Amino acid sequence: MPGNSTITVHADREIHPSRAVAPPIYQTATFWAEDGETFAQGAVEPRGKDFYTRFGNPNHAQVAAVVAELEGTEAAMVTASGMAALTTAVLALVSTGDHVIGQKSTYGGTGSVLLNLLPRLGVSTTLVDQTDSEAFARALTPKTRLILVESPSNPLLQITDLRAVADLARTHDALTMADNTFATPLNQRPADLGIDLVWHSATKYLNGHSDVSAGVIAGPAELLNRIWDVGLLTGATLGPIDAWLLLRGMRTLPLRVPRHNANGQALAEALQRHPAVAKVHYPGLATHPQHKLAASQMSGFGGVLGIEFTGGFEMADAFLGRLRYSLRSASLGGVESLAVHPASMWRGMLSEDQIAESVPPGLVRLAAGTEDTADLVADALAAADAVHATAAKA
Repeated sequence: MPGNSTITVHADREIHPSRAVAPPIYQTATFWAEDGETFAQGAVEPRGKDFYTRFGNPNHAQVAAVVAELEGTEAAMVTASGMAALTTAVLALVSTGDHVIGQKSTYGGTGSVLLNLLPRLGVSTTLVDQTDSEAFARALTPKTRLILVESPSNPLLQITDLRAVADLARTHDALTMADNTFATPLNQRPADLGIDLVWHSATKYLNGHSDVSAGVIAGPAELLNRIWDVGLLTGATLGPIDAWLLLRGMRTLPLRVPRHNANGQALAEALQRHPAVAKVHYPGLATHPQHKLAASQMSGFGGVLGIEFTGGFEMADAFLGRLRYSLRSASLGGVESLAVHPASMWRGMLSEDQIAESVPPGLVRLAAGTEDTADLVADALAAADAVHATAAKA
């Protein structure tokens, strides 16, 4: 099997091949057919590429080919965002009366789907502490149809035992879906551990340049065909130009991820010793309570870390204001470092009680970019020094 760098450059070569080295942008809403039989076939072909762009587009198919090979799955499909990938898949896989298990530590949008959207549709949900593998078993009911996992989790960087969850679900005829956004397929392949479906906010590391909103889902073709059917109805279609930009970004994924990994590790190691810092959440640290589990299912630990400050909400916010290279901005996974205060950012997605339960008020999520490691470390330490000095004077 070719390596990841070869895959990202060549896995899509047979999708609408042309003599152009850089793939064309298929900026068209629809395609013509030579005869009625071809037209009719295009109208029902799942995840097609040359009937109507809501049904599929060559640029979509190129991205899907690369993602599927990177994730080690049979197939993949693209959507307009990571949330579109999640909601479309969930709507395709569960119905009124079903039960879904999720995690307490998870991205705010995912939490909102579990706590707010699905109950309105008559789907019951249970959120568990994913650091306790037995919690998933205790949450199972005869109506459980889907288990949603996220590892490492956003923003606490907690680890889910993906093998254990996959084995449990399989014995109870339930499906599993894993958010692999933080890890990327370069650091972790959930399908290799038995997970049925993998999804990403491709806006993040897969694109890597903060200029596209996109999502992807990878897994067995039969499941993706069901999800694609619902996607036709929800219309969560990725534009051809965005798909082309996503593909271009993925070409350099194997070059970028090692630098993200190195920068995340260096920042975590430097900040965990600082007197202004109460705790650093990063699975690459030997002090992380699930470090051994992370090392058993990940080949790298990513560029995202959670930093809890001793001065709580105010100190965390002040730290963000002192950073020079890490911009105060939502999202992550781009070449530039970004940092956010989740307790502030997620107010639009979760209730105050839900935020209080899942996000410490003094937590900063720092997503290391690809800048020089020494510059990022010096900048973060200087910001931590400044807020610590201010607190000492108070």
